Amino acid sequence: RVELVESGGGSVQAGGSLNLSCTASEYSAHLYCMSWFRQRPGKEREAVAGIYITSKIVDYSDSVKDRFTISLDNAKKTVYLQMTSLKADDTAMYYCVMGPDLTGQRGQGTQVTVYS
Repeated sequence: RVELVESGGGSVQAGGSLNLSCTASEYSAHLYCMSWFRQRPGKEREAVAGIYITSKIVDYSDSVKDRFTISLDNAKKTVYLQMTSLKADDTAMYYCVMGPDLTGQRGQGTQVTVYS
């Protein structure tokens, strides 16, 4: 069974930065992208960023574009999410997912709390 382990969450003041990482025990067959999702309090899970395994082409939701950066180290099977200029509205549980949507294997999540 493939496992994903996220780390790097925590509490940070608004305007600050956090770096999340997610390491996979292995890549599942036919995997072509990795994604970060989040679930804010009282809201449904939403896509934040995605990256293609081979081309490293990235995509972001409008709410995080120009503030978050997703990257991937295939040798380490690790996907990163660098978050800057954090806002209180970014407070959420962040999950990495194998694939473009929530049908893929996901980790247990890491909590990010942004306080004013």
